[in-house]
Amino acid sequence: MSQRGSGYARKDRDLYETPVWATNCLHPYLPDRSLQRIWEPAAGAGAMIDVFAEWGAGWFATDIQPLTSTAEQSDFFSWQTLPHDASSIITNPPYKIATRFIEHALRLTEQRGGVVAMLLRTDFDHAKTRRHLFADHPAFAKKIVLRKRIRWFEPKPGEKKKSPSFNHAWFIWDWRHGGEPTIAWAA
Repeated sequence: MSQRGSGYARKDRDLYETPVWATNCLHPYLPDRSLQRIWEPAAGAGAMIDVFAEWGAGWFATDIQPLTSTAEQSDFFSWQTLPHDASSIITNPPYKIATRFIEHALRLTEQRGGVVAMLLRTDFDHAKTRRHLFADHPAFAKKIVLRKRIRWFEPKPGEKKKSPSFNHAWFIWDWRHGGEPTIAWAA
């Protein structure tokens, strides 16, 4: 079965703000230690950091072009160590460079035994070229499939709503994880 396009033009810089409900789906599956200080490196307008604050988590936010005063302007790939005592990296990365985001986040969190969580299309782990991130990666711990599709676009007044085209999941890597990865369903 092939996927159809959304019918909408892509947003500049892949700026798709994660809905509160989708971020909240991740919370029950995170180890408590990961909430000490979360780094959101693609914060955009800050939708996810607002949810982290509601969880009572410490957080630090950056974006290459932040749209909120609570995020610092910074290129994620320029960081060589985790900032501000971060214990985890959680984000909805720009899709075109998601693999690079994951690889860099894993390098940064390894020394601290940290956690990485990325919101991606459900089939992101299917590509043979990404095997090193999933089947062959010792830190890959869990996939949380969202049962509800994310609506990234709202129709203009008078337009008919289009159904969302893609399924999404949270992918979690935990450097302290032992055993095989697991799968869960949320929302």
